[in-house]
Amino acid sequence: MQNWSALTTLAGEPAARALGEALEDLDIEPLGVGVFEVEDGSGLWEVGAYFEEEPDDIILEILATAFGAKSFVVSEIPEFDWVSKVQRELHPVDAGRFFVYGSHDADKVPEGRVALLIEATMAFGTGHHGTTLGCLLAFDKLYTAGYRPAKVADIGAGTAVLAMAAAKMLPEAHIIASDIDPVAVDVAKANVAVNDLAGRIDCLEAAGFDHRRLKAGAPWDLVFANILKGPLIELAPAMKAMTASGSKLILSGLLAVQAEGIIAAYVEQGFRLEDRNDLGEWSALVLERI
Repeated sequence: MQNWSALTTLAGEPAARALGEALEDLDIEPLGVGVFEVEDGSGLWEVGAYFEEEPDDIILEILATAFGAKSFVVSEIPEFDWVSKVQRELHPVDAGRFFVYGSHDADKVPEGRVALLIEATMAFGTGHHGTTLGCLLAFDKLYTAGYRPAKVADIGAGTAVLAMAAAKMLPEAHIIASDIDPVAVDVAKANVAVNDLAGRIDCLEAAGFDHRRLKAGAPWDLVFANILKGPLIELAPAMKAMTASGSKLILSGLLAVQAEGIIAAYVEQGFRLEDRNDLGEWSALVLERI
């Protein structure tokens, strides 16, 4: 079966998300819609939709004009076994004491390592991306230094790999993994189950800290936030409100060239930079609440 993609770019997150919602309401219902920031500092956002049948060019052009986007580029996608391709190319990842792998590599888990199983069909946030790897390494370093947080929040958790790493090392900790995307929350719950962590991590849908359980759990001792520059800066005041003196943040999802801007926003809210790790073009930051 052939599928189709329709992609465009436009300025600003509000317009991009509104366009994404409009695509979801088309008569030819898309298989999925994605809205992502173009991480080059341009302020542009990419909006994409995927269809089982060819979308109407006229309707797409009307939507693009209405939301100030460029004309959609529509492409036919050949039938392909993407899961098999990902399994072939998605190799296990070493991240300090952590070993992230798919079930197809179960025989490669070394003895004495903290194993985290993420299936290839759930590849976002597996640890292969520099941002997730950076967060795992930062947590490993904190743990080695003796830091033992009692309450951990993973904001924008995706697959919940960071929350699961915390749960493996902190058996008594209260841990919440949240994401704004309900599909991501379902993925997180599935991953928690296959890693034998059911009941250890509370997976819930929330935008930032906007959930009664996250508010009730404050102040959080450790917060992971592997998201994007814009949301990280927007979250800075909430991070202050949801933490206390001595609390630590592990932040990523940002390019190394964006790190100074993130650091400045958090210093303004009463945090200090404790550590920074650049992996290629990506950066992971550890900050402490003063």
